[in-house]
Amino acid sequence: MTRLILTFTDSGAGGLKAARLADCVVGVEQRFVCGKLPPSSELDALFSPRAASYRAGAHWLDNLTGRLLEDAHRQGLGLIEFCERFDAVDLWGDPDPNSQLQLIWLLNYLRPHASVASRLAILQADLIIGEREPAELAAWQPRLAPVRGHQFEVASAAWAAWGASTPEAWFNLLTQELRALPQLRNSVVALLEELPARGSGLGATEMRMLELLSAGQVHPYDLFPGHEKPNTRRTFGYWETGALLEGLARCPMPAISGLDEGPFDLDMHEDPERHQRYKRSRLALTGLGKAIVAGSGDFSQYNPIHRWSGGTELTNETLWRWDAGSRTLVAP
Repeated sequence: MTRLILTFTDSGAGGLKAARLADCVVGVEQRFVCGKLPPSSELDALFSPRAASYRAGAHWLDNLTGRLLEDAHRQGLGLIEFCERFDAVDLWGDPDPNSQLQLIWLLNYLRPHASVASRLAILQADLIIGEREPAELAAWQPRLAPVRGHQFEVASAAWAAWGASTPEAWFNLLTQELRALPQLRNSVVALLEELPARGSGLGATEMRMLELLSAGQVHPYDLFPGHEKPNTRRTFGYWETGALLEGLARCPMPAISGLDEGPFDLDMHEDPERHQRYKRSRLALTGLGKAIVAGSGDFSQYNPIHRWSGGTELTNETLWRWDAGSRTLVAP
């Protein structure tokens, strides 16, 4: 029986390939936790059979390698057509919010295609797959559950809620039965916590960075989340966290001072001197930063806000907030 594993990070895909757990492993990595969501038409085009007007970088097979993938690339197969080549298709999902968003998107995408939907099984990992050695993964005895109608229903409802123009539908998921996708509830909460907080105007990851800085962690990468690091927030990835830190330091009234280099982009990382200058930056809380940590400052009162939470556009005028104490949404 031929087996395909679809997972949601490149590091996870690399470990699973090395562990030789399937005939083919594909990392289907999209970023849904931050920024404006791509329209469904764009995602459909990305994963559909390659069109005659194809341009490099606009198809899901681009940059994927492997014997079975080379043949698929020559034929320009869509994801559905590729999955149909295997007897079993396993979805291995990390517990972090972006992986969970990718999982609900993918289940919603595959749901109408019975030829693939009937072959699906799911593993909801409690650990970050890409942080495990291939030998550990090879020795693992995972319990895969066949995907049934209820899982598809929960996934479709959750994906629609994430794309809604207000966070109310996403919040209302907490009143629904989500055990069909056991890691989803934690991700719903984690993403609600990244809404601007009532009082501080900052999301949970931003607030944690200020707290760590107040506690004496003074270099930029001291504040980043990661394996065995004091910032245990795993909602955002590396580039997104760098952008959040920059947003706290480069604004009309910063909460952080001392960031000596930027912007936090590929150009900076490819310049060793600039990157070293960034890493050596000694950060400090400004007066506003100290007030926020003390519970008496609101970042949004002094700075413009413009970002996205799923399909919700957050601005100073449309600033949905999260009240952690009562675990409720606060409307603008």
